[in-house]
Amino acid sequence: MGPSLLITPWNFPIAMATRKIAPALAAGCTVVVKPSELTPMTTLLVAEIIRSEAESRGLPTGIVNVVPTTRAGAVTEPLFDDPRLRKVSFTGSTRVGQVLLAQASKNVLRSSMELGGNAPFVVFEDADVDAAVQGALIAKLRNAGQSCVAANRFLVHDAVARTFADKFATAVGELVTAPGAQPGAQVGPLINEAAVEKVSGLVDDAAAHGAQVLTGGSRLERPGHFFEPTVLTGVSGDARIVTEEIFGPVAPIVAFGSDDEAYELANGTPFGLAAYAYTTSLARAQRAMDEIEAGMIGINRGLVSDASAPFGGVKSSGLGREGAEAGMEEYQETVYVAL
Repeated sequence: MGPSLLITPWNFPIAMATRKIAPALAAGCTVVVKPSELTPMTTLLVAEIIRSEAESRGLPTGIVNVVPTTRAGAVTEPLFDDPRLRKVSFTGSTRVGQVLLAQASKNVLRSSMELGGNAPFVVFEDADVDAAVQGALIAKLRNAGQSCVAANRFLVHDAVARTFADKFATAVGELVTAPGAQPGAQVGPLINEAAVEKVSGLVDDAAAHGAQVLTGGSRLERPGHFFEPTVLTGVSGDARIVTEEIFGPVAPIVAFGSDDEAYELANGTPFGLAAYAYTTSLARAQRAMDEIEAGMIGINRGLVSDASAPFGGVKSSGLGREGAEAGMEEYQETVYVAL
């Protein structure tokens, strides 16, 4: 493909950098990495490891270049204007992705965009509720909910909604929220004060519109940016907390009465990155795969990410894929030769 610009987020700084850099180098592309201003040191450490390895293997210098900055536009705009750039890969918000796609259109750059999500976690009436609770803990609270594939909305059938809510709230209420260095810590902090304020505002808005807080619901008054793992029930399907990406340890539960209603709720968003569904029926699982509009679907499991599988979304959640053969193809051109 050629020289590639890789723009990475803060929430998984090593994983986001390596899964862009590795296929680019394997395909023969040099890269410029612009890390998040919140986690530049991690990316610089990865680049240093690559540099030392390249030297020991006789590879040229300059194949991986990291440009930390607090002025993203001032750094990336000249790169987009340079005719040598042939590829841009970005992980971040849909709003920023739309801006970058507009900039990429000038030189018709190949673009990979892994953007925002609003993942539904669907619990059908025949689900193993205990298994669904365990899956929900992973899908919601991994990295304190700060993941683009985190479960954002819990859509639960009326027949099991109360049982699921009670068991889930009990399990969430028993989690230890503390700094990662503290023994026994299970849920860590949010990235900054703005993140805490956003999550707190969404919870307050939901409660003001009739939602019931089963556990949590408040920031923790301690040094750092901590918010209690929270479960809400009685949430309406159009509440802000289910239409916006939470990016925090809060689980709103919305009840549904039929499978058709579940799919309508699940797909009632411009996003389509990840989704989760719990059922003991193979036929219902198959229909979920067919009906749910998402690039990745976990059936009876709360973790879908896998380095050997294609990662990416549909609709406003992005373009292209990372991982597996599909991730390699993002850095290669197909050429047909008729002789």
